[in-house]
Amino acid sequence: MTVFETVFGAGRDLSVGQECARAALIFAYGLLLVRISGRRTFGKWSALDIVVSIILGSSLSRALIGGAPLWGTLVACTVLLLLHWLAAQAAARSPRLASLLEGRPVVIVRDGAVLEGSRLRHGVTSADLEEALRQSKTDAVRMAATLILEPSGKLSVQQRP
Repeated sequence: MTVFETVFGAGRDLSVGQECARAALIFAYGLLLVRISGRRTFGKWSALDIVVSIILGSSLSRALIGGAPLWGTLVACTVLLLLHWLAAQAAARSPRLASLLEGRPVVIVRDGAVLEGSRLRHGVTSADLEEALRQSKTDAVRMAATLILEPSGKLSVQQRP
């Protein structure tokens, strides 16, 4: 048995100490990957960001409990974050690709009137609208020039002059 196997274990039969060692390694490794890949990695929480975070979390959790090989999982996560970074770089340079990967903003309110079809199609509730208006210090929908559902899921309000 190697020192690596003694510290981190192999397979599913892990001691508490080995799981703790894996937890510390995976935590440090995940933090390092996110720091190296840059602030943009999960900054906007676009569809791309969400999918990558789910896959990363799932993969790293399997490695933590011994359901997947530790080193292979760490390498695969590195590749996944590299692909995410490349896709984000490409999207930053291509509006068409950005629209495909991240989505486009959707107008929910125009000139103080709610576009009901758009609101319903995108699952924006009346409570969501009211919250966005309150956060922007806009008294009522009629006072909004536009209310936009951003690709990140955030609602932004532009007030009428």
